[in-house]
Amino acid sequence: TPVQIKEFGAVSKIDFSPVPPYNYAVTASSRIHIYGRYSQEPIKTFSRFRDAAYCATYRDDGRLLAAGSEDGGIRLFDVSGKAPLRQFEGHTKPVHVVGFLSDKYRIFSGGDDYSSNLWDIPSATEIISYSEHTDYVRCGCASKVNADVFITGSYDHTVKLFDARAKSSVMTIEHGHPVESVLLFPSGGLLVSAGGRYVKVWDVLKGGQLLVSLKNHHKTVTCLCLNSSGQRLLSGSLDRHVKIYSTTSYKVVHSFNYATSILSLALSPEDETIVVGMTNGVLNVKHRKPEEKNEKSQKKRQPAYRTYVKGRTYMPKQEDFCVSKPVKRVLRKYDKLLRSFQSSKALDAVLEPPIMLHTPEVTVAVMQELHRRGTLRSALAGRDEKQVNLLLTFVARRVIEPRFTPVLVTVADMITDIYQPVVGQSAIVDKQFLKLQEAIGKEIDYQEELLEVLGMMDTLFATFTKKRDTCLEENKSNGLTEIIETNRNY
Repeated sequence: TPVQIKEFGAVSKIDFSPVPPYNYAVTASSRIHIYGRYSQEPIKTFSRFRDAAYCATYRDDGRLLAAGSEDGGIRLFDVSGKAPLRQFEGHTKPVHVVGFLSDKYRIFSGGDDYSSNLWDIPSATEIISYSEHTDYVRCGCASKVNADVFITGSYDHTVKLFDARAKSSVMTIEHGHPVESVLLFPSGGLLVSAGGRYVKVWDVLKGGQLLVSLKNHHKTVTCLCLNSSGQRLLSGSLDRHVKIYSTTSYKVVHSFNYATSILSLALSPEDETIVVGMTNGVLNVKHRKPEEKNEKSQKKRQPAYRTYVKGRTYMPKQEDFCVSKPVKRVLRKYDKLLRSFQSSKALDAVLEPPIMLHTPEVTVAVMQELHRRGTLRSALAGRDEKQVNLLLTFVARRVIEPRFTPVLVTVADMITDIYQPVVGQSAIVDKQFLKLQEAIGKEIDYQEELLEVLGMMDTLFATFTKKRDTCLEENKSNGLTEIIETNRNY
């Protein structure tokens, strides 16, 4: 059951500490609250803001917390203290984006004055300022692989990649809508941007090539999140839904529904807790259900001995009605494979020597069923030398049997069509093709001889019929008795 916590205003940012006990910082209105994983009351509060606070973010060691503010200042807090350790002044408008570079000694920021700045923590001075965006900078993230790289997203529909060693951005990506959230995969090679109704995945190593565009939300996507393994991507939206995508297929594998529009989203480092912040100031916390270890089911008490021998010695009486135990129907291996539409494996199952030798009708029946389904060709294709040899041996031996000929001729045609390009590469397969040709040649010779014999017999039968008709006409005048006599003599 989710836990509902009421904040003073809309929850704009949630960030989990990367170190145990995995507390999380919630930015709402002019305060930053620190919650324990299972606490419903804040265990610490930072309220030294004259106006709204934004984007409280932990450093990688969990000891420092940085946040932007409405007045354009950036404050750096020690998690164990209360007063700010450092204040960074330089932005002229509200700062909505703050984050640490992976070297832990620099901070990047983005504000409504269209600028993206880099700061030095020890000296509290500005290192460099980039003014390349043409609208509010509202999201950003830092690379965990390269300590000089950070990314910002803006309402000017662009995502820019900055390198602290360069004086301008090194890459610009056109998202197509005001960018609300950006995210880098742990490897640093893939970038995810969210804006409008779209979540887009870009390949940074290929110069910002678009890999996939997802449109599963009905309203603006406001936040993104990755799980600890990088196999699941989460997106929250104003349409009150959190969608969970598989990062291998980029298809939605699960969805959560909430009461109001979602502004922020975070997942604990060990994927045990999901926290969602909404526009009405409610914080929704869901915990993964713990796995119950039922020891009683493992040590199940066995029935007593009398249970097994009960009724064994009972002799039925004359008026008793005996009910036989239903016989469980066990399917053959090839039947199970056919039911699960595994055509190639079903064919393999009936090409085993015991079935081919003793019950060839089963093998042919499966081939006929596969042909009826239209999957016989795919089942015959892609086989190695040994399997093709086995198939040709069976076909050459059984194709001359009249009951199997219609099906096996079709099979022989398909095998010839499929494996014609590789003829000459295997002496064993070539030998079997020659045997098949010889068997069919002999059968054709037998058929020709049989047709000749049938022609002779047809001629003889025709001759006998004419003689009989002549005898009947001559004796017609002698009456019925003579006709009968003639028939008897004949």
